[in-house]
Amino acid sequence: MLNPVIDTDGAPFWEYAARGELRVQACADCGETRFPPRPCCPHCQSFAGEWRPVSGRGRVWSYVVPHPPLLPDYAEQAPYNVVVVELEEAPRIRLVGNLVSHAGAPLDSLDPQRIRIGARVQAVFCDGRVQWVPA
Repeated sequence: MLNPVIDTDGAPFWEYAARGELRVQACADCGETRFPPRPCCPHCQSFAGEWRPVSGRGRVWSYVVPHPPLLPDYAEQAPYNVVVVELEEAPRIRLVGNLVSHAGAPLDSLDPQRIRIGARVQAVFCDGRVQWVPA
Protein backbone atom coordinates (compact mmCIF):
# COMPACT_ATOMS: atom_id res chain seq x y z
CA MET A 1 0.00 0.00 0.00
CA LEU A 2 1.27 3.45 -0.86
CA ASN A 3 1.83 5.95 1.92
CA PRO A 4 -0.01 9.27 1.81
CA VAL A 5 1.93 12.45 1.08
CA ILE A 6 1.68 14.42 4.32
CA ASP A 7 1.98 18.19 4.19
CA THR A 8 2.03 20.69 7.05
CA ASP A 9 -1.68 21.51 6.81
CA GLY A 10 -2.78 17.86 6.67
CA ALA A 11 -0.35 16.43 9.25
CA PRO A 12 -2.82 16.71 12.18
CA PHE A 13 -5.39 14.64 10.24
CA TRP A 14 -2.91 11.74 10.02
CA GLU A 15 -1.76 12.19 13.65
CA TYR A 16 -5.36 11.85 14.85
CA ALA A 17 -5.98 8.89 12.52
CA ALA A 18 -2.93 7.14 14.00
CA ARG A 19 -4.70 7.45 17.39
CA GLY A 20 -7.96 6.09 15.96
CA GLU A 21 -9.71 9.45 15.78
CA LEU A 22 -11.42 11.00 12.78
CA ARG A 23 -11.19 14.79 12.92
CA VAL A 24 -11.77 17.50 10.36
CA GLN A 25 -10.43 21.00 10.23
CA ALA A 26 -12.83 23.82 11.08
CA CYS A 27 -12.58 27.58 11.19
CA ALA A 28 -12.23 28.78 14.78
CA ASP A 29 -13.98 32.04 13.84
CA CYS A 30 -17.00 31.12 11.68
CA GLY A 31 -17.19 27.37 12.46
CA GLU A 32 -17.16 26.24 8.81
CA THR A 33 -15.62 22.79 8.35
CA ARG A 34 -13.17 22.23 5.52
CA PHE A 35 -11.35 19.42 3.79
CA PRO A 36 -8.74 19.12 2.49
CA PRO A 37 -6.99 20.97 5.31
CA ARG A 38 -5.62 24.40 4.45
CA PRO A 39 -4.39 27.44 6.35
CA CYS A 40 -7.21 29.84 5.43
CA CYS A 41 -10.99 29.45 5.73
CA PRO A 42 -12.55 29.64 2.26
CA HIS A 43 -15.75 31.02 3.82
CA CYS A 44 -14.49 33.96 5.93
CA GLN A 45 -10.74 34.04 5.09
CA SER A 46 -9.74 33.61 8.74
CA PHE A 47 -6.45 31.90 9.55
CA ALA A 48 -7.81 30.60 12.88
CA GLY A 49 -8.38 26.84 12.72
CA GLU A 50 -9.09 23.86 14.95
CA TRP A 51 -9.55 20.11 14.53
CA ARG A 52 -13.00 18.82 15.48
CA PRO A 53 -13.83 15.18 16.17
CA VAL A 54 -16.54 13.65 14.00
CA SER A 55 -18.38 10.37 14.47
CA GLY A 56 -17.01 8.70 11.35
CA ARG A 57 -20.53 7.93 10.15
CA GLY A 58 -21.30 8.74 6.55
CA ARG A 59 -22.75 7.63 3.24
CA VAL A 60 -21.15 6.50 0.01
CA TRP A 61 -21.40 9.57 -2.22
CA SER A 62 -19.58 7.99 -5.18
CA TYR A 63 -17.24 5.14 -5.96
CA VAL A 64 -15.08 3.61 -8.67
CA VAL A 65 -13.55 0.18 -9.23
CA PRO A 66 -10.11 0.66 -10.82
CA HIS A 67 -8.87 -1.98 -13.25
CA PRO A 68 -5.40 -2.55 -14.73
CA PRO A 69 -3.23 -0.95 -15.88
CA LEU A 70 -2.51 0.17 -12.32
CA LEU A 71 0.57 0.73 -10.22
CA PRO A 72 2.09 -2.70 -9.49
CA ASP A 73 1.18 -2.73 -5.77
CA TYR A 74 -2.46 -2.04 -6.63
CA ALA A 75 -2.71 -4.27 -9.69
CA GLU A 76 -2.14 -7.30 -7.42
CA GLN A 77 -5.22 -6.36 -5.37
CA ALA A 78 -7.59 -5.50 -8.23
CA PRO A 79 -10.47 -5.38 -8.46
CA TYR A 80 -10.98 -3.19 -5.42
CA ASN A 81 -13.01 -0.08 -4.70
CA VAL A 82 -12.29 3.55 -4.02
CA VAL A 83 -15.18 5.32 -2.31
CA VAL A 84 -16.00 8.96 -1.70
CA VAL A 85 -17.77 9.25 1.66
CA GLU A 86 -19.93 12.19 2.66
CA LEU A 87 -19.71 12.70 6.44
CA GLU A 88 -22.98 12.66 8.38
CA GLU A 89 -22.35 15.75 10.49
CA ALA A 90 -20.46 17.66 7.79
CA PRO A 91 -22.12 16.79 4.45
CA ARG A 92 -19.87 19.12 2.47
CA ILE A 93 -16.86 17.13 3.69
CA ARG A 94 -16.11 14.16 1.46
CA LEU A 95 -13.27 11.78 2.21
CA VAL A 96 -11.74 9.27 -0.18
CA GLY A 97 -10.88 5.75 0.95
CA ASN A 98 -11.67 2.09 0.55
CA LEU A 99 -14.74 0.16 1.68
CA VAL A 100 -13.56 -3.07 3.31
CA SER A 101 -15.25 -5.93 5.17
CA HIS A 102 -13.61 -5.10 8.53
CA ALA A 103 -10.78 -2.98 9.97
CA GLY A 104 -7.45 -4.04 8.53
CA ALA A 105 -8.99 -6.14 5.76
CA PRO A 106 -7.32 -6.07 2.34
CA LEU A 107 -8.58 -3.69 -0.33
CA ASP A 108 -10.28 -6.52 -2.21
CA SER A 109 -12.14 -7.89 0.84
CA LEU A 110 -15.55 -6.56 -0.21
CA ASP A 111 -17.20 -7.52 -3.48
CA PRO A 112 -17.56 -4.30 -5.51
CA GLN A 113 -21.01 -5.50 -6.62
CA ARG A 114 -22.23 -4.89 -3.04
CA ILE A 115 -21.47 -1.15 -3.07
CA ARG A 116 -24.37 1.24 -3.45
CA ILE A 117 -24.51 5.04 -3.62
CA GLY A 118 -26.08 6.23 -0.38
CA ALA A 119 -25.05 3.15 1.62
CA ARG A 120 -24.25 3.91 5.26
CA VAL A 121 -20.63 3.41 6.27
CA GLN A 122 -18.48 3.86 9.36
CA ALA A 123 -14.83 4.88 9.61
CA VAL A 124 -12.40 2.37 11.10
CA PHE A 125 -8.66 2.66 11.52
CA CYS A 126 -5.75 0.41 10.65
CA ASP A 127 -2.06 1.33 10.72
CA GLY A 128 -2.85 5.04 10.90
CA ARG A 129 -5.15 4.94 7.88
CA VAL A 130 -8.88 5.52 7.63
CA GLN A 131 -10.91 2.75 6.05
CA TRP A 132 -14.67 2.40 5.72
CA VAL A 133 -16.90 -0.54 6.63
CA PRO A 134 -20.61 -1.09 5.99
CA ALA A 135 -22.67 0.31 8.88
